[in-house]
Amino acid sequence: MNTQLKRTFSLIEMILGLGAMAFALYLDFTGSESSYRGILLAAGLVLAVAGLFILPSKKHRSIVNVLFLLPVLLTFFFTVLNPFIQGIFLSMTDWNGIKFTKFSGIENYITMFRSGDYIYSFLITFLYTILNMITVNIAAFALALLCTSKVRGRNFYRASFFLPNLIGGIVLGYVWQFIFNKVFTSVIADSQSMLTDPNMALLAILIVSTWQYAGYIMMIYVTGLQGVPRDIMEASNVDGANWWVTLRRIKIPMIANTFTVCLFLTLVNSFKQFDLNFAITNGAPSRILQDKAVMSTEFMALNIYKTAIAKNEYALGQTKAVVFFIILAVVSLTQVSINKRKEVEL
Repeated sequence: MNTQLKRTFSLIEMILGLGAMAFALYLDFTGSESSYRGILLAAGLVLAVAGLFILPSKKHRSIVNVLFLLPVLLTFFFTVLNPFIQGIFLSMTDWNGIKFTKFSGIENYITMFRSGDYIYSFLITFLYTILNMITVNIAAFALALLCTSKVRGRNFYRASFFLPNLIGGIVLGYVWQFIFNKVFTSVIADSQSMLTDPNMALLAILIVSTWQYAGYIMMIYVTGLQGVPRDIMEASNVDGANWWVTLRRIKIPMIANTFTVCLFLTLVNSFKQFDLNFAITNGAPSRILQDKAVMSTEFMALNIYKTAIAKNEYALGQTKAVVFFIILAVVSLTQVSINKRKEVEL
């Protein structure tokens, strides 16, 4: 078989394969109950891969390498990319969790941005994220300095500080809810639970989140601090640099990339906070905002959950989830970009 004929045959295979896959996805998207959807999708995939494999090209080796990565790429497509694309489409319909009957365009987005509780939820989530990033990273870095010092029993401290991160968020939330409602009010006479005050309830979640997550971030800082070259530390001691100068001029600049990773992780974790929020307060207590009651500690993830599950407004909940993803992606990429520039300056 000459090269031109082989190229034509491979292109026909790929076109047929992509066509079969597109038709199978169309049937799935329109809610068809045809039993041939899976067969069409699998057959189309095999045809497309086979056509790509036999395609005569100068970059044939690169194509083969991509084909070996295909299982991972397909997993990413079907578990992340495809649901996200479908989610964007469903956010523009009247989806009830099972099916939709009409295309509503941006109506759900208009309804969402006119919702006072959603705007408040975004603002309180943003405030919590900033505070949590600060408290978790300060606590984690301080613990990392302790665990990399010459203090006795530092390995025991590392394990102890990391232990809270192994406890599930829901379980941890209910335990701390009991502590706030029963233990603290019993120890401190005539005191009210922090969870009954809108401002103190946010502080309570912040305390628990810092207590749980600081140990995990601490381990990353410990790894970074242990990677600082010994000869540089010895040279600083010879030059007479004290502890503070060594920390500020040597350790912190040399682990700048560690700060980028830790800030990114705490930002994403804080923005997506759900389990502690659900278990400790479930959004309560309420506060009056512009003559309307809103849940004072209802973060964005919990607001989306309640919209879809509690209120049975799946299309609106999906709309909020799409906007939530976009906001999180923009904020995360901006934070990483800023930190990367700071790394160069340090």
